[in-house]
Amino acid sequence: MIQVRTIRYHQIAEELRSRLGAGEFAAGKLLPSEASLGASYSASRVTIRKALEVLRGEGLVDSRQGFGWFAAADPLSQPLTGLSTIESRLAKSGRRSERRILDFQFVDAPPLIAPVLGERVLEVKRINLADGEPFARVTVWCREDLGAELSKADVEGASFYELLETPIRGADQTIGAQSAGPADAELLGIPEASAVLVVRRTTFNTKDQAILVSEHVFPGHLTEFVVELPSKAEKTGPTGLRLVEETG
Repeated sequence: MIQVRTIRYHQIAEELRSRLGAGEFAAGKLLPSEASLGASYSASRVTIRKALEVLRGEGLVDSRQGFGWFAAADPLSQPLTGLSTIESRLAKSGRRSERRILDFQFVDAPPLIAPVLGERVLEVKRINLADGEPFARVTVWCREDLGAELSKADVEGASFYELLETPIRGADQTIGAQSAGPADAELLGIPEASAVLVVRRTTFNTKDQAILVSEHVFPGHLTEFVVELPSKAEKTGPTGLRLVEETG
């Protein structure tokens, strides 16, 4: 009888393929580290990496520097063409959106917020989920007079844009890349010091008064920001995009 030798990394790839197919790892969710998988399967990291490369070739997993391996997922494209919410972007992509409030309180405004919104503000911290998995950590500071009638249940069920009874003109927004600190890494389920995109936005009413300041932190592998670049003949710069030079 001829015995067919089963290559170990193919066995591991098959087991991981089954776990992915069973939904153990949602799209975008990090897999255990190579070291952890090696311990689970009593295999070397080289063998584990070969198994994961097989699955990457099938489009089932992917990896990013600083993140490790995760279940493959197309990043959510967020066009920079108008003011919108995370929930609306997720809904357009067919993903289930949920928000969880971590903190809701009136506080003395942080130093960078006070000159914009005043000395006292409503501060709301939350996690936005996509299909049950962490997608963004968001902190919103609202002018005290506008937030006075709001409750925790209000901001858990709807966006500030829906809740505030004031017409909105638009917002100034900056986007940058940073490394995740310990708190954000734990909340978002990503490795500490991995890449995150940080969006800082100041929203204005039609009287050009600042009414909200917000900070959105996204794991770098879950989203991308897209802007259309018109020809020079049409405009000198794309709408919604501004280059800034950091100093210091």
